[in-house]
Amino acid sequence: MNSRSLARALLASVALAASIVLAGCDTDQVSLATNAKANQPVSPKLVAAMGEKDMDLQSPILIRLFKQEAELEIWKQTRSGQFALLKTYPICRWSGDLGPKVREGDRQAPEGFYSINPSQMNPQSAYYLSFNTGFPNAFDKALGRTGSQLMVHGDCSSRGCYAMTDEQIAEIYSLGRESFFGGQKAFQFQAYPFKMTPVNMAKHRNNPNMAFWKMIKEGYDHFEVTRQEPKVDFCEKKYVFDAAKAPDAKRDPVFDASAKCPAYVIPEDIASAVREKEQRDEAEYNKLVTKGTPVARMNTGIDGGMNKIFAAKIPEGSTGLSEGAEGNTLQMLAMSKAPGTIPGTVNPPKPNLEPAAAAPREEPVVAVAAPATSTRVASAEKSGGFFSNLGRKMGLGTADTTATTPPPQATASVSPAPATPSTASRLKAAVTRFVPGHHDASKDKPAVAAKPTEPAKPTETKVAATRPALKPSVNDGAGDGTQIAGAAPVVSSNSFDSRFGAVK
Repeated sequence: MNSRSLARALLASVALAASIVLAGCDTDQVSLATNAKANQPVSPKLVAAMGEKDMDLQSPILIRLFKQEAELEIWKQTRSGQFALLKTYPICRWSGDLGPKVREGDRQAPEGFYSINPSQMNPQSAYYLSFNTGFPNAFDKALGRTGSQLMVHGDCSSRGCYAMTDEQIAEIYSLGRESFFGGQKAFQFQAYPFKMTPVNMAKHRNNPNMAFWKMIKEGYDHFEVTRQEPKVDFCEKKYVFDAAKAPDAKRDPVFDASAKCPAYVIPEDIASAVREKEQRDEAEYNKLVTKGTPVARMNTGIDGGMNKIFAAKIPEGSTGLSEGAEGNTLQMLAMSKAPGTIPGTVNPPKPNLEPAAAAPREEPVVAVAAPATSTRVASAEKSGGFFSNLGRKMGLGTADTTATTPPPQATASVSPAPATPSTASRLKAAVTRFVPGHHDASKDKPAVAAKPTEPAKPTETKVAATRPALKPSVNDGAGDGTQIAGAAPVVSSNSFDSRFGAVK
């Protein structure tokens, strides 16, 4: 039994090393997989949770992510073959708006279905650890969408990415790593604007991205009814889920995102279950619209969102486009432990200072309380050439420069409205004008020029080496004291170091 386990681990290590080499790295880059951060074991508490849910440590995983809820879900395959939810992580920061990424530099975080293979895992990320989402996929390319290095990483800082805390990404990275060692060739990453429920679809029914959202909802529904990773293909510039060979076909269908769809069928058991769910959702959606469910406000000018657990920890923090919390709820969250370390350089979503976009007259608009205006201006993190050069040198495309920095926004100065003169001031003015010899001494004082505001100092680019080498894993909002800390961790026998020892 031990010999079979050792052989399996060695084969997985060789496969992972080979994938990195094929991606363009030399032996120096292969050794990156043995670094301490990437080699942290899965926490004992999470391993125990897997046991309770009938999961193996190295069974396949699947990730779902929701912008509006600011949550990332890790699903893991049970011994029955179906996927079950293992853990939900609050997202520290995401940027852009609800909707897919369209072009390089638009600060949008991608939406859709992506595949993550071992070569997309970046153990030497400038943002602690990361993996590349794989944007653009074939569908994105067919529509001419552009963008590069869109990551899920640590450091809670985003310019087109999904940012977690360092402790969170360490645990997520370790779960992906173990699934590869268990034989999973790639895990699926599903990114949505929100949970695809009838309520959310009704609230956003006038959004210009609704056609795209309905399309990816099909994949969401396939997973919901089967609890299996949906097979994803593309043709005629659209997504196709769980396509199979037609009964009379001699070979499997060949898909091309820009070409006409080939003949294919969806297995009847899946198709009927999805159809029933769609009918239920449509009936509930129509009921909500008929009842007059308000349309979500178009919050132009807000850059992304942040989970409320993090917003509650930051002075004048805002959840932005993510679901917020108010009053006692926010105060309670402020007293609870955050799931990881929040860097002092975090920029929360800025409050919306622009007027709300007018909604169509036939649809009511949701009355949303405007977040408190903050006088603190959060400076954007510099995008340096170091990260881009690192990615090109490694050949993996894993440098974490996510998008070009947008031009600075002009800050409008608002003059205070003149106060209504009181009776005493009007009387004084009258005396000044009509009483001979009366002199207003206050007018003799020279005007004092206002001191110009000192320009804000630019935020220094963060260097990975300045952060601690290791962060403990996340467990119920706090680091687990049993986790490795320090630059030279004790490496378990089931780790990267031992597995790559055979190929060093």
